[in-house]
Amino acid sequence: MFAALLVVFVVQPVKVEGTSMEPNLHNGERIFVNKLIYYGLPKLQRGDIIVFWYPDNPSKSYIKRIIGLPGETVVLCNSHVFINGTELDEPYIDPKRNVNFSNPNYPTPTPPPPILGQAFFKYCDNAQSGATNVPPPPVPNHYYFVMGDNRDASSDSRSWGLVPEKYIYGKALFRYWPLGRMSIISRETKYNIPSQGGTNRNESDDSDEEP
Repeated sequence: MFAALLVVFVVQPVKVEGTSMEPNLHNGERIFVNKLIYYGLPKLQRGDIIVFWYPDNPSKSYIKRIIGLPGETVVLCNSHVFINGTELDEPYIDPKRNVNFSNPNYPTPTPPPPILGQAFFKYCDNAQSGATNVPPPPVPNHYYFVMGDNRDASSDSRSWGLVPEKYIYGKALFRYWPLGRMSIISRETKYNIPSQGGTNRNESDDSDEEP
């Protein structure tokens, strides 16, 4: 009875689909998410992996990582992310997959959804400092800028805009399948160089979906 109540009100199983969160979450893996996040318990933080209804089509669910919080500016520059002018440390990124945002072959973002009518990030004008001639507008209250960890294979806030807080219905807690990768999920998860067996492993500082 308790387990049933837990699933109904607190946690929800989710299947990861796609490769946008590699190397940390892989296609076909199963995770539990905290449903209480929908009610603000606990407060969302940068680095949290969240599950949400796709703003442009709420019948779809995506899983991404929070990068920009309300009130912050987001600038992308040569595969680096700057928040309020300071480069973001992203230990969860596989450097071999990290796309050069300034590469001319990188797909041009589509217009943001009409819910806000503008983009809330910019590509840098100065590759050395990450500066822009005109700073982007800050992320509005109750919205989040999200990206997949596999940057060159992720449809995210760069292409379709911000995620409204009310669309977020889960925060990743625990990977329960496959058994060999069973682990707690936290924002401190670090990418680790693949072992000789060729698999990626995740480690955590404090024993912490793509469409």
